[in-house]
Amino acid sequence: MNIIIPMAGMGTRLRPHTLTTPKPLIPVAGTSIAERLVREIAKVMQQPIDNVSFIIKKQFGKKVEQSLLQIAVDIGAKGQIDYQTEALGTAHAIYSARNLLNGPVVVAYADTLFKGSFDLDNQADSIIWVKKVKNPEQFGVVQLNDKNEIEGFVEKPKKFVSDLAIIGIYYFKEGKVLKNEIRYLFDHNITVGKEYQLTTALENMKQKGFVFKPGTVSDWMDFGNPKVAVETNRKVLIYDQKEGKNMQGNNVELINSEIIEPCYIAEGVKIINSTVGPFVSLGKHSIVENSNIENSLIQNHTQIKNADIKNAMIGNYVKYDGNFERISLGDYSSLE
Repeated sequence: MNIIIPMAGMGTRLRPHTLTTPKPLIPVAGTSIAERLVREIAKVMQQPIDNVSFIIKKQFGKKVEQSLLQIAVDIGAKGQIDYQTEALGTAHAIYSARNLLNGPVVVAYADTLFKGSFDLDNQADSIIWVKKVKNPEQFGVVQLNDKNEIEGFVEKPKKFVSDLAIIGIYYFKEGKVLKNEIRYLFDHNITVGKEYQLTTALENMKQKGFVFKPGTVSDWMDFGNPKVAVETNRKVLIYDQKEGKNMQGNNVELINSEIIEPCYIAEGVKIINSTVGPFVSLGKHSIVENSNIENSLIQNHTQIKNADIKNAMIGNYVKYDGNFERISLGDYSSLE
């Protein structure tokens, strides 16, 4: 089985954090979104993973590429980097890894995390994972027939047609079929808003008689903006604690301070006269002094003093000295 991870988007809703770090590489409880996604897919799929493609922009740089390739190595697969040179839609992005569109393949967008156990239905040509949501008008949704097969795809419906939102994870029994359908879109210049969309290829496959079944997950965690990113961090910390993962790095100094679990405290962190937690991730070599921090996601090499913080997302190399309750700070910012 192959995995294709399109992740060339700009992550504009998560700015300023994505101005210096691609969204899929932002750590949550010490592990990047991309790595968590790939590991979770490898864990729940019932067959070995052979290849993983990470579809990125060239501007991401060689250091990012090496970190992505290592993710594939860590699950026993071969990694490859593919480039989407133009933002021409979801189908265009997937086609960047067309050499992997053979045999069984999973396509998963790297701006979402999930929890669940996948049961691959051998009667289906494709499985599209969905989650019931309260606000379907904000998502692409699927419609089902009485055989529990997908009979329609609707993007952000203005009127209620379904509350089963597509979470961005797809399985194809034979990737070559999808490759041919995307090629057909290119050859006939079939676009939506001047972009080649995956949903168009899926609709064409359905019209030809291919069977699509819904898959479900127990939890779907978004990372679209700072507010939901903080909420995802909270959920991930709870899951990691339940799974018995190591939540504290080496050389952590705790001086007249308290950590209220669950928290992730990375290596080299120093906490002085402070209370941290619950639901806090602190990145490597950060310093917290005379502060209270709760329900926050804080990256590496950041210094926080004299602060009372809740619901915050703070980037790398930030200096913060003040009294604010809700903030979103990108890398190298200062509040002193």
